[in-house]
Amino acid sequence: MIIKYHRDFTKAYKKLPSNVKDKLKERLVLFEQDKFNPLLNNHSLKGKYLGLRSINITGDLRAIYRHDGNVAIFVVIDIHSNLYG
Repeated sequence: MIIKYHRDFTKAYKKLPSNVKDKLKERLVLFEQDKFNPLLNNHSLKGKYLGLRSINITGDLRAIYRHDGNVAIFVVIDIHSNLYG
């Protein structure tokens, strides 16, 4: 699987604390190995994110991505309340 990042995702990533960046890297390695690993809680979304999927990074932080064939494009990363509230 190929992982790519939207520029909005990259901007948000740069603002994350270093410990959260490390956690994201761990989760992305796990995602590459098994995108449906239970720790990721990978699930499809509804509403304004219809057609996209979400994985858990930390207790409240989510990464949203679009899946196109063998490519996962991460489009946004933020806390749950900012994304769905």
